[in-house]
Amino acid sequence: MKKTLSDNEATRLALANRLFFRLYQCANMLHKTGTRAIEAHGLTTQQWAVLGALSRPQVDDGMKLGDLARYLMVSRQNLSGVVGRLERDGHVTSIPDPNDRRSRLIHMTASGREVWLVHAVPLIAEYYEAALEGFGVNDMVHTVHYLLRILENMRRLDTASDDAGEP
Repeated sequence: MKKTLSDNEATRLALANRLFFRLYQCANMLHKTGTRAIEAHGLTTQQWAVLGALSRPQVDDGMKLGDLARYLMVSRQNLSGVVGRLERDGHVTSIPDPNDRRSRLIHMTASGREVWLVHAVPLIAEYYEAALEGFGVNDMVHTVHYLLRILENMRRLDTASDDAGEP
């Protein structure tokens, strides 16, 4: 038997559909226009995310691939390809973890740090300014707040799915 939605439920469903569709469009446009913003330096938005993650002071000693994948919320398989291309281009290196020889630590190289700091960061800052045109500081704070709430709910769904043994 099919349940009939109340007006409030139908409105929530329609708004949720619009919201998630807009998030999907934003993700696609970030990939397309973000890559265009930094492609002159041979980078993609995925590589931008990896270099950004590795540029943080708290990971000066490198990150395990699994930790980096969890931080970026991507699969190890997808991340392996991105890291492999960055390694091929000399922007990152992979060395054995001194605490666990089965694991490898991903480090940003001097070349990667130069590409990141000298070339990518200024272009990314320009991109952010253009993409956030018309946004005030309060707008950005509120947007981050609501996106973090959605992300936390999605993490719970992901954990519940993992706990249930689903792929």
